[in-house]
Amino acid sequence: MIGAEGPLIDRCSRAGCTNPASAKVNWRNPRIHTEDRVKIWLACDEHSEFLRDYLASRSFPVLVTGLDQDVSVVPT
Repeated sequence: MIGAEGPLIDRCSRAGCTNPASAKVNWRNPRIHTEDRVKIWLACDEHSEFLRDYLASRSFPVLVTGLDQDVSVVPT
């Protein structure tokens, strides 16, 4: 979250992007994380597919969800 001045706003995790987030990109690295470990990047509409594809190209399990959805396990 970024909010040095004004309200806290969830921002996209894509480098250099300052757009508000509209989705969660839930993922894990199966080589170092157990199945119950879920890492989360935030994504705007423009970058959610890019971030998902970036992780999927590395064979990481990834699941894109709405901001209000919590994920306890990312399916393989």
